[in-house]
Amino acid sequence: MITITQRGDFKHLSSFLERAKEVVKLGNLDKYGRMGVEALRSVTPVDTGKTASSWYYKIERSKGRVSLIFCNSNTTPEGTPIAIILQYGHATRNGGFVQGIDYINPIIVPIFEEIADTAWKEVIQ
Repeated sequence: MITITQRGDFKHLSSFLERAKEVVKLGNLDKYGRMGVEALRSVTPVDTGKTASSWYYKIERSKGRVSLIFCNSNTTPEGTPIAIILQYGHATRNGGFVQGIDYINPIIVPIFEEIADTAWKEVIQ
């Protein structure tokens, strides 16, 4: 007769594997972040080029959740993001209005859809 006895648990191994799995997923988000920034740069209306070159992304983690956030650091002296002014339009000093151009959504939605498709494929596997 053979008897096998095991003491303890696999808590440390499980924790390591969970962290490794997160790193792989964060790597995918990094890829999509770079892809999104490049796409946004390519479609941002250009006057000086400052807004187009000011795109960046952040990956934020909180308990059970990871967010991919696209940001633009070019602002007016009052702190209003130029990218938002271009997207939604703005009032002028003489009472007029400059119509916005929807340049963000058409380029970023396909990237988010690709992220969702990739995530579903990982869940199914």
